[in-house]
Amino acid sequence: MKKLLLLVLALCTLGWAQDREKDKADDGPALTIYNQNFFVAREHFPMELGPGVNRAQYADMTRMLEPDSVILRDPQGRALQILEQSYRNDPISQELLLSYYEGKTIDFLLPDGKTIRGKIIRSGYVPSTYYAQSYQQPSYTQPIIEVDGILRFGLPGQPLFPALSADSILKPTLNWMLETNAPGKFNAEISYVSGGMSWQADYNVVVADNPEKTVGVKTDLLDVVGWITMRNQSGKTFENARIKLMAGDVNKLQPASSGRVYAAMKAMARDEVAAPAAVVTEKSFDEFHLYTLQHAATLRDQETKQVEFVRSTGIRAQRIYVYDGAEVQQYGYYSPEQIRQDINYGTVANKKIWVMEEFKNSESNRLGIALPKGRLRFYRRDSDGSLQFVGENTIDHTPKDETIRVYTGNSFDVVGERKRVNYRVESNQRWMDETFEIRVRNHKKEAVNVRVVEHLYRWTNWKLTEQTHPSKKTDAQTVEFPVTVAPDGEQVITYTVHYSW
Repeated sequence: MKKLLLLVLALCTLGWAQDREKDKADDGPALTIYNQNFFVAREHFPMELGPGVNRAQYADMTRMLEPDSVILRDPQGRALQILEQSYRNDPISQELLLSYYEGKTIDFLLPDGKTIRGKIIRSGYVPSTYYAQSYQQPSYTQPIIEVDGILRFGLPGQPLFPALSADSILKPTLNWMLETNAPGKFNAEISYVSGGMSWQADYNVVVADNPEKTVGVKTDLLDVVGWITMRNQSGKTFENARIKLMAGDVNKLQPASSGRVYAAMKAMARDEVAAPAAVVTEKSFDEFHLYTLQHAATLRDQETKQVEFVRSTGIRAQRIYVYDGAEVQQYGYYSPEQIRQDINYGTVANKKIWVMEEFKNSESNRLGIALPKGRLRFYRRDSDGSLQFVGENTIDHTPKDETIRVYTGNSFDVVGERKRVNYRVESNQRWMDETFEIRVRNHKKEAVNVRVVEHLYRWTNWKLTEQTHPSKKTDAQTVEFPVTVAPDGEQVITYTVHYSW
């Protein structure tokens, strides 16, 4: 798997090298961020090598680097033989310095400006790797200082250290021991995988009534603004970075005993020429979709940055009302036999009717781009023209020309009622009859279409022997009764299902 990762990163580096041909003057970092809290980075830094064995370092790494993913190369083709590589992620801190001086006596500054001498018995330093592997607080984090022969838990004052140790580092650092057949100065390129960076899509949707009225069908017009939100918690700032965002379900292995290995990373394809007005462009890439920011951006450590990537108005949508009245989740049965034998199964009902917005992600409907998964927030203007929040939900990755259906809440003015009116079972003859009555009442001033959904869970062999309204079979054990309910009106659906086994 590690060999596969190295091969993939090599292909990524090749793709980035192609990108450089378009703009050789651009030596800024390049990032490909996945929405699974990891990213691929490529950076450049100056390096000078002499004859023989050289020691080199890059002292500006992330806190969550995958060390075995690192590729160091000269883009001009200079051969580099890496004899040894090490990654240190213990930047200097007060606690770490205390650990360096364990067993030694240093000065401590008191609040009144005076100093006292204290011997560090225990520093209380805990490596960051401990917290990565355990959720428990260790019992030895409190420092112990000896002052005038008396032990104290905690520091008596601000520690004053004589100097940094020769082995101290200020940032996470990569160190190499390497050789080359062509000594000299060059601009080295480093590529690597790291955790600590993610992105997500958010959509703000303003809903308005469609002036084109259709009897019984509630249609809306949607204005959509899509935002990309990037979060950098890697411990490193990337100045003027070229950023790409990968959308899709990339397979990621996380063995408990070792570092993460991301098995499905592919080569980064060269950017296509994009319209200058676009802030973010999108294209299909392998089994995923790649979104490219058209302008370099600085992504600081602990920063959340947003850019707009889609804006569209006048999207035609249909308001859908669905009544799925049976409360079957509460039973928790796993066996069809249990369902068939429980006389009360499926008799508990609710009155809530779902409200859903459905629209086509197509060019003809003023969309037609691959939409990454994210949250949709729906707003509607009231009579004063103010925007009011009316619901939210999430969508999965959605290709173009697919239909999006989003649940936004329950209707206030349209309610349902469901009850069983007849039940008969003949166990010896292996059959059962069950009759239900469903009432849908509409308290609105306009007619509404409601899809009444019924689940025939008693047994796999069934048929409707009586029904007051036409039905449509949607799967092996589900039927749907579409009804139009007049203003201040009611529809009553009755059906009988016959089971046999």
